[in-house]
Amino acid sequence: MARLAFFDLDGTLADRQSALSDVLTRLCRSHAFSPDAEQWLRAALADRATVDDFARLRESFGMEMSAADLWREYVDLMAAAVTCRPEVLEGLARLRAAAWTIGVITNGAGDIQRAKLAGTGLADLVDGVAASGDLEIRKPDRRLFELGATRCGVTLADGGWMVGDNPTGDIGGGQQAGLSTIWLRGRPWPDELAAPHHVVDDVTDAITILLAETE
Repeated sequence: MARLAFFDLDGTLADRQSALSDVLTRLCRSHAFSPDAEQWLRAALADRATVDDFARLRESFGMEMSAADLWREYVDLMAAAVTCRPEVLEGLARLRAAAWTIGVITNGAGDIQRAKLAGTGLADLVDGVAASGDLEIRKPDRRLFELGATRCGVTLADGGWMVGDNPTGDIGGGQQAGLSTIWLRGRPWPDELAAPHHVVDDVTDAITILLAETE
């Protein structure tokens, strides 16, 4: 099997959720958003965010600031706030040293996902990135995995691994792409989905499994 490992970003490599609350608090306070507007925004951005969310916010609450400016401010704040633990960065560096190709397959707008990768230091450890906003398709669509492979300079035909916390998007998508899979447990597992190859509690455990494949 090829030494190819795809990782999900939010909830797998990087901690989006802890950053999100602080970022929205700062954003809403800086623009004196009403409590209703802040509540709306927190609900809309709970799982993911795009510039369209800010366009709807602006329209719903009659705001003067453009959606594009609000989005850019949000992207900059998130890029500065999202974190990746040092042991995760160290693990990815060990994979690269062991001649693994590392890709990120993520649902989200390309600009914010790449900003997070740069802000956390992950960008220096990744060979290619495929974000759903690049093709307007989302995991588990096989085409997103094919794009990721192309951007990593490899092909899915040689096999590889997908690591993520979302059962349907990451594990189901990886299975459809012909990849072995490692699931970070936490979300409910759909009964109809085939079991992953491994189940772990932390992405560092997944990296340990991958490194063992090359020993």
